[in-house]
Amino acid sequence: MDKLPENQTDGATFILLGFSEYPDLQVTLFLVFLTIYTVTVLGNLGMIIIIRKNPKLHTPMYFFLSHLSFVDFCYSTVVTPKLLENLIVEIRTISFTGCITQFFFACVSVVTETFMLAVMAYDRFVAVCNPLLYTVVMSQKLCSLLVGVSYSWGIACSLTLTYFLLELSFRGSNIINNFVCEHAAIVAVSCSDPYINQMLILVSATFNEISSLMIILTSYIFIFVTVMKMPSAGGRQKAFSTCASHLTAITIFHGTILFLYCVPNSKSSWLMVKVASVFYTVVIPMLNPLIYSLRNKDVKETVRKLFKI
Repeated sequence: MDKLPENQTDGATFILLGFSEYPDLQVTLFLVFLTIYTVTVLGNLGMIIIIRKNPKLHTPMYFFLSHLSFVDFCYSTVVTPKLLENLIVEIRTISFTGCITQFFFACVSVVTETFMLAVMAYDRFVAVCNPLLYTVVMSQKLCSLLVGVSYSWGIACSLTLTYFLLELSFRGSNIINNFVCEHAAIVAVSCSDPYINQMLILVSATFNEISSLMIILTSYIFIFVTVMKMPSAGGRQKAFSTCASHLTAITIFHGTILFLYCVPNSKSSWLMVKVASVFYTVVIPMLNPLIYSLRNKDVKETVRKLFKI
């Protein structure tokens, strides 16, 4: 019987460089990211509470939005606390288990959000193109199914990618030139052949991005055609206004993803990758509740009642 290879991963650690090359900015960055994280937590948890409190918001659109807020809260909580810690400590290490765990939950969050936004596009399509059948088509059963599928697919993708990451071997300290344990960085510092993992992430990311964008684009093409056929300008404006917040969230989310894909893998682009990663993992979870709350009268009314303004 052949001797099994020795497990090289035991005791391996990762060093997250983050923004360590800017020592004078550590305190400033800490305060900025702490503020963003505080707003993110209050905004997303607040949105969930507001939706639960106001019966007017017990609709499919806000049911999906409450889950989007929950995913954003989880995503930010997986990434930001470690980022804040690394800005105030000199030894920026994270254990192998901690790194893989962070990747797993971050992956679940981002894939789930990708398809949650696609589900919300379908919801807007039904609302605008089939308003009389909206409550029948978007039943509680279908809404729960769509949300469940989004979470399940996110978990399935993350489990698959994590399983193959665990098959890799690592030795000693591994330097990651980022503030988060992302897939490509983990694979890059392993001692194993990266081919399978690189192919998996390429296929998975490409499929998720293309399929979700196809759902979104198809939905909005039908929405645009339907709206342009409306006889009154007021009706067109009202229809577009119901989609404006969602379109803004989609543009920011997918625009950042596509930007990261397009950034060349070179030493000159590392800062752009970090900035885009910050926007993607830290800023976007803060923006979504702001985007939806600032444009919505029912949300503003509920906030005023809660705080008795």
